[in-house]
Amino acid sequence: MTTPVRRVVTGHDSSGQAIIQEDGPAPRVQQIGGPAGPMFHEIWNTRATPAPIDAASGEPAEDGIKLAPPKGGTRIRVLDIPPEGETIRTMSPEEARAHFAEVGAGDASAHDGEGSRHALMHRTETIDYGIVLEGELVLILDEGETTVGAGDIVIQRGTNHGWSNRSDRNCRIAFILIDGAFDSDLKR
Repeated sequence: MTTPVRRVVTGHDSSGQAIIQEDGPAPRVQQIGGPAGPMFHEIWNTRATPAPIDAASGEPAEDGIKLAPPKGGTRIRVLDIPPEGETIRTMSPEEARAHFAEVGAGDASAHDGEGSRHALMHRTETIDYGIVLEGELVLILDEGETTVGAGDIVIQRGTNHGWSNRSDRNCRIAFILIDGAFDSDLKR
């Protein structure tokens, strides 16, 4: 069982004074891809940039967990990624697509069989800031890989990538995702 993620949301009272509007665990938590998959702690999303700031509305409602942010918006989440096992290492392209389909992104999967560097390689039309909070992960790209640990920050710019936890303990990483648009040279 992973430690809950606390979410504190501020707002304004009827006289415009700053208040704590909510204080509690992340409202949506779900494990994706079965027992070997990551735990998603959904924190907040916005639907536009600039994001409207009003007195006391809440987070825009969503059905389920979505990989990418809303069009024109942002998303922040925390992932708990367990050590990688055989389930991921032996995953077929169809299983990988099904894994990403659980978060509305079956088309993001880039697992094409024997040529893939990792079963969960994927690509989204987003800029993602990944901040490792504890543990470590290996960031795998089409060419090369690097290990990131607590305190490291990854700026992922719409690249085909995968994450592998090759350690023997959980990795907790926060992601801030920003909707993007591929340059015509990078569209597939």
